[in-house]
Amino acid sequence: MEFSQDDFDRLLLFEHTRKTAEANYAENPLDADNLTKWAGALIELSAFQSPGDSKAMIDDALSKLEEALLINPKKHDTLWYLGNAHTSYAFLTPNVSEAKGYFDKAHEYFQKAVDEDPENDLYRKSLEVAVKAPELHMEIHNNGFGPMNNAGSSATSKGKESKRQKNNDFKYDIFGWIILAVSIVAWVGMAKSNIPPPPPR
Repeated sequence: MEFSQDDFDRLLLFEHTRKTAEANYAENPLDADNLTKWAGALIELSAFQSPGDSKAMIDDALSKLEEALLINPKKHDTLWYLGNAHTSYAFLTPNVSEAKGYFDKAHEYFQKAVDEDPENDLYRKSLEVAVKAPELHMEIHNNGFGPMNNAGSSATSKGKESKRQKNNDFKYDIFGWIILAVSIVAWVGMAKSNIPPPPPR
């Protein structure tokens, strides 16, 4: 996988966010915002990893998000990130019935985020997309992204290479859209946390 300059910049940004959140956690482990930022950075960074490493990073993000919910059970951005983490994990899971469990959890968390902040367009759109995600997952894995189907395996190795490349491109397109949505919320969250305090009166 080749990185563009934008990918590299995003990688640096989210690695910096992860390290900052880790340092802040040492000082204040009960900061739900910090835990959510940390998890968001891990979800972003997981896109740059191999599938096995991605799953490990998403597992780490899930534990941080669950910890944040113990502090603030109604934190809507944490609920939304949980939905994204479960969606990402589901797409990395080739077994359809196993992936469905993650999609169901994602839908549940997106619904909770919408319930807490019904005016948020991103949350509502995520909930809509979550309904279609299992079908998209099946299409991706049936088209050869997952373990190769032995049916019709008489194609030449060059044809397999081309199909594998197209499937990888499609996979990165899907993950790109998921990551874009996560990035928007992460940027908004960071911008809100870095607003200078109002001047004293």
